[in-house]
Amino acid sequence: MELAQLKMVRAVAQTGSVAQAAQQLHCVPSNITTRIKQLESELGTPLFIRSGRGLAISAAGEIFLEYCERILALVDESKRAVDATAIPRGTLRIGAVESSASGRLPPLLAEYHRRYPDVSLELVTGSWAQLLDDLQHHRLDVALVAASNPRAKLEHSVVYSERLVLIASACSAPIHSAEDLAGRTLLVWPPGCPYRAALENWLKPHAFKPTVASYASWGTIIGCVSAGIGVALAPEGILARYEQADQLASYRFDELQAVDNLLFWHKDTQRHLARDAFAGLLRETFS
Repeated sequence: MELAQLKMVRAVAQTGSVAQAAQQLHCVPSNITTRIKQLESELGTPLFIRSGRGLAISAAGEIFLEYCERILALVDESKRAVDATAIPRGTLRIGAVESSASGRLPPLLAEYHRRYPDVSLELVTGSWAQLLDDLQHHRLDVALVAASNPRAKLEHSVVYSERLVLIASACSAPIHSAEDLAGRTLLVWPPGCPYRAALENWLKPHAFKPTVASYASWGTIIGCVSAGIGVALAPEGILARYEQADQLASYRFDELQAVDNLLFWHKDTQRHLARDAFAGLLRETFS
């Protein structure tokens, strides 16, 4: 069993294709096919099942893949641990929910790049559940999410608290309380979003049941609010990022408590200079 074979298994599992994995690893497809067959022979079990034109990972492959990711992550960490230069370099894979990626992160990423030009930044957006899953499997180095759901092997700290703002079209009737949302459409993210949950919890004690429209994009939600389609609850940091903001009326209520945004990392990765520098910049920026 060789590290090259583990990288091939990971690449094929990620892409579902030997050809795409070969492009990713800069080798010929036949080499990957041969090396994986040798590994399967050594393990005594198939790691992939042919599915149409692609490959689907087998049940045994899923188990083996987790070990591959752990071993390869440990190899990367060992290289960093003995790096005599001891400055952040390499690749930092950041996951973030869209509210953070669009709202708070852009100026911070620019400052990080200025300070640590030898680090190549990769930013991935997604739901908090997907990002934490990717972090658990070492596909990300850190994840910035607005949910404090505990996960095995992950540690976290609060980075900042995001004030929540109710927004409506500047041309619509003013909103003085939750009752003023009766008859209006709520524009929210799909279930699981903490901002959606905060809005739903605020309206629970009231007798009316609002109409709900789900969109997985802050740009779409804010655009629809500006057009007068409905109202939304948005994190304060994201409003300034959209040019429609001057067409909006914003309302703040004490009952709508701020939502913590947390940085998660894998506790098995003990030393990661680029990650630690990013965490330090977050503390410096939001302390």
